[in-house]
Amino acid sequence: MKIIKEGSIWSYKDYLRLWVSGLLANIGATAFPIALAVTILDTGGDATSLGLILAARVLSGVLLAPVGGVWADRLPRKYVMIGADVFRAFLALILVFVAAPSIPLFVIAILVFVMGAGDAFGAPAAAAIMPTILPSDKLPAGNVARGIVIKLASIVGPGIGGLSVIAIGGRLTFAVTTIFFAVGAYLLYPITEPKYIKNLDAPKFFVDLKEGLKTVWSMPWVAAVIAMASVQLMVLLGAEQVLLPIISRREFGTDTVFAASAALFSVGAVISALIAIRFQAKHPGLVSISVWGLLVVATLVLAFPISPTFVMIGYLIAGLSVGPWDAYWVTAIQREIPQELQGRVFSIDHMGSVGLLPLGMALVGPAVNLVGEKELLIGASIFHVVACIAVLFVPGVIDLKMPKKANYSQGEHPKA
Repeated sequence: MKIIKEGSIWSYKDYLRLWVSGLLANIGATAFPIALAVTILDTGGDATSLGLILAARVLSGVLLAPVGGVWADRLPRKYVMIGADVFRAFLALILVFVAAPSIPLFVIAILVFVMGAGDAFGAPAAAAIMPTILPSDKLPAGNVARGIVIKLASIVGPGIGGLSVIAIGGRLTFAVTTIFFAVGAYLLYPITEPKYIKNLDAPKFFVDLKEGLKTVWSMPWVAAVIAMASVQLMVLLGAEQVLLPIISRREFGTDTVFAASAALFSVGAVISALIAIRFQAKHPGLVSISVWGLLVVATLVLAFPISPTFVMIGYLIAGLSVGPWDAYWVTAIQREIPQELQGRVFSIDHMGSVGLLPLGMALVGPAVNLVGEKELLIGASIFHVVACIAVLFVPGVIDLKMPKKANYSQGEHPKA
C-alpha cells in the first residue's frame, strides 16, 4: 500500500523536501520572537524597546527584499535558501552565547536587524523555485500547501517557543531555533534545479534590480494588485493588529480572545486555501479580490465587539480572505513572469505587502485620538471595499494576466 499517491504534489521528492524544510524554518522563525521577548525583558527592556527591536527585523526584511530578489534570480535558488537558513541559524547561535542580563539592548537590536536579511533572501527564492520542481498543473496545489506551512508555523512556532522558554529559558531557546533553521537548510541540499548561467558582474546588479521594477511596472495587473495590497494592509491590517489586543482586554478582561482570534484567522485562511485549490476559477483575479473583501469582517467586529464569540467567529470569517491568494496570485506570477525574473518580482511583492504596515501601525494611535476608535475601524473597512472594487478596473486584474496575448517566455512584456 502506497502512503503517497502517485501524481500528487507529495510524490515529487524535491517539493516534499522544500515543504518540510519550509515548515521547520518557519517554526524556527516564529519561535524566535518568543525567546527574544524573554531576553529583552530580562535585560530590563520594556514594551517600547521590544516593539522597536521586533520592528527592526521587519524593516530589514523590507529594505533588503529587492536585493534578495536579485540574488534569487542570479544564483541557484536552493543555495540562496540554504544560505538564508544557515545565516539565521548562525545569528540565533550567537544569541545563545551573548544573551545575558548585562548585554546592551542595541546589540540585540543589531543582531535582529541583520537577521531580517535571511527573511529577505529566503522568501523570494522559495517562491521562485516552485516552477522548477513542480509541473505547471501542480503549482496551485503546491502554492497552497506552502501557504499552509506558513500559517501552521504561525500557530505552532510560538507554542514551541513558549514551551521551550518555560522548560529551558529564553537563552537556550535560541539554540532550539538554531536547530530548526539548520535542519531546514540541510533538507534543501538534495534538491535539483535546471542549470543556468548568470552574469555576476557587480555593475549588472543594479541593472537587474531596475529590470525587476520595470517588469512589475510594465504589467499593470501586477503593479495594481501589489499597490492595492500595500495600502490596504497599511490602513486596515495596521488598525486591526494594534486594536485587537487592546479591545480584547478592555471589553472582555482577558487576552484569550486576542490569542484565539489570531489562531482562528489562520484556520480560516487554511480552509479557504483548500477550497480554492479545488475550484478552477474562470476569473481568478475576480475571485481572489472578491474573497479578499472579507477581511473587513475583522475590523467590523472590532468596531462592534458584541461578545467574545462574535469577535472570534468574525476573525474566522476574515481569515477566509487570504486563501485564494496562495492558489491564484502566486501561481499567476509563476506562470506569467519569466523564470529569470520571478525572484525579483516576488521580492517586490513581499516588500509591497509589508512595507507600509509598520507606518500604518504607528499611525493608529494618533488616528484614534483624532477621529475615534470606532470611526477609524469603520472608515478602514469602507476604504478596503472601495479599493477592492477600484482595482478590478485595471486591465488584466480580473484574470491575473494581460488581456492580450504576449510571449512572456521570450521576455516580451506589454507596455503600460
